[in-house]
Amino acid sequence: MSRYTGPTQRINRRFNTALFNAKKAMTNKAYLPGIHGPRLRRRVTDYSMGLTEKQKLRFMYGLTEKQFRLTFERAKRQGGVTGEVFMQLLEVRLDNIVYLLGFGRTRKAARQLVTHGHVQVNGAKVDIPSFTCKPGDVVEVREKSSSRQLAQRSLDESALRNPPAWLDRVDGAFKGTVNRLPIRDEMDKTINEQLIVEFYSR
Repeated sequence: MSRYTGPTQRINRRFNTALFNAKKAMTNKAYLPGIHGPRLRRRVTDYSMGLTEKQKLRFMYGLTEKQFRLTFERAKRQGGVTGEVFMQLLEVRLDNIVYLLGFGRTRKAARQLVTHGHVQVNGAKVDIPSFTCKPGDVVEVREKSSSRQLAQRSLDESALRNPPAWLDRVDGAFKGTVNRLPIRDEMDKTINEQLIVEFYSR
């Protein structure tokens, strides 16, 4: 499966947001990346605002353009408020839940933990990062020493990051439960999903 493997600080500076681990480049170079970055002035239009918001959310969850668009189309078919349903579908991806539970230091690390077979859902190994979890699902790190060591290292590094209210992590058991679907207030507030809906509705 293709994924972004380029320079992460370029993406952080492009969107002026720490989508990946922020380093000194965010403070030392407070302008757009590239040779013309210091003097570049972007023309802001409705189209550019929607495109920027879409790309920001896509990089945040580590999806390809095709995966992102298919998820949006799925949200449209489900009914309800398309933007909120779309955000819910992104939040309940297995790799994102592993990240929110603290078993992966970043979403990228959580994705790798899943693809390498270190995670199981309801007792069965699942190595598909886009697997959609449902309320009542139990997500657990497998009982292998190598799997538990990776998860413990991440838990130690992200000790101050608590799971959201819609997830319940069992302390010391490398296990978490999806209590319910997240509501909009429990998801990233820096994203304006309405701009993305309008962008895809053109």
